Amino acid sequence: MGETKRYRGPRLPRRRPVVEAAAGPGDDPLVPRGVEVAAAWSWRLLVIGAALLALLFLIHYFAVVTYPLIVSLLAAALLGPAVRRLDRLGVPHKLSALLVVVLGLGAIALLLVFVVSQILNGAEDLSTQVVDALDQVRTWLRDGPLGISDADLQSALSSLQESVSDTGGRFVGYATEFGTAVGHVVAGAFIVLFATYFFLADGRLIWAWLVRIFPRVSRDRIDSSGRVAWKSLTQFVRATVLVAAVDAIGIVVVALILKVPFVVAIGVLVFLGAFVPLVGATVSGSVAVLVALIAQGPFVALLMLAGVVVVQQIEAHVLQPFVMGRLVSVHPLGVIVAIGTGVLLAGVAGALVAVPFAAALNAVVQHLAAMTEPGEDPRAAAARDPGTPDQAQGTA
Repeated sequence: MGETKRYRGPRLPRRRPVVEAAAGPGDDPLVPRGVEVAAAWSWRLLVIGAALLALLFLIHYFAVVTYPLIVSLLAAALLGPAVRRLDRLGVPHKLSALLVVVLGLGAIALLLVFVVSQILNGAEDLSTQVVDALDQVRTWLRDGPLGISDADLQSALSSLQESVSDTGGRFVGYATEFGTAVGHVVAGAFIVLFATYFFLADGRLIWAWLVRIFPRVSRDRIDSSGRVAWKSLTQFVRATVLVAAVDAIGIVVVALILKVPFVVAIGVLVFLGAFVPLVGATVSGSVAVLVALIAQGPFVALLMLAGVVVVQQIEAHVLQPFVMGRLVSVHPLGVIVAIGTGVLLAGVAGALVAVPFAAALNAVVQHLAAMTEPGEDPRAAAARDPGTPDQAQGTA
């Protein structure tokens, strides 16, 4: 007989030893990995956002100083090539900076004197034309399709006069605010004047001092990024001046052909308005149309409007793609977002500064992205950067 097998009960699956994964630093088995990553990003973004808000608050709080310094940077970026050209001719560097600043200030003063004299000479004739235009408008409102009676017009004028008289009580407060604003403008003008000179004369020393504030491991990267940002800012300012000059010359030529008064004043206004992207040229061009309407009538105003539109179309479809597109590679959507953000933060001054800041930031981002490979150690990438601030200053 065969041997009887002993019954040992049901066969259970063999248990495998549980091997726990080594927990990394900060890993929590009760929190999903995605939540940990999102939380890490969130608090870092909150800290960065708080730092940016604090920086913007300080810039706005000390606006009397910070805004003139920003304008000085733009002026130095514009005048820098002239200083370097004088340096190549053998003129001492500090003397070159002084000559460029004095000549630039003299050109601005001469232009302002010419504009003011033209306005004063034509103010009397323009005031007479304004009175005649208002009489024509009143006649059209009374005899035209609206059929407004003299009593209604007189009532409207009386209401306007009462509102003006009510505002007169607050004139002292307005005058005080205006005087304070004038004082800030005068102080800002002096800051712009002196800061522009020192940026041109000692810009390399100032930048080298700023770079030394950062840790040693990141000084090379900060130095190269700053030089890229400055080059982008210089190209942007030069391109903007070229576009503004073409706008001003085109509209001045149209105004001369149509014999519109205040030609030089209109040209200066258009030139300055072109520094505000997208809207500045339109607003300044509308002033030219309004002057043509008052001085020459509706037909000449329509011709002036057509000339302004033609000049702006040439700017938008010829100058902007070939000049701005080549020198400053910022997408139009980025320009719109930058302008909107600048207006919300600092009004007109923010709109002036937003686009050059966006251009410089875009250049820095592209520069850093090209220098660092995906997954590369930042210190290893920084070690490959040629030159240091001290070496760059010595070889410049």
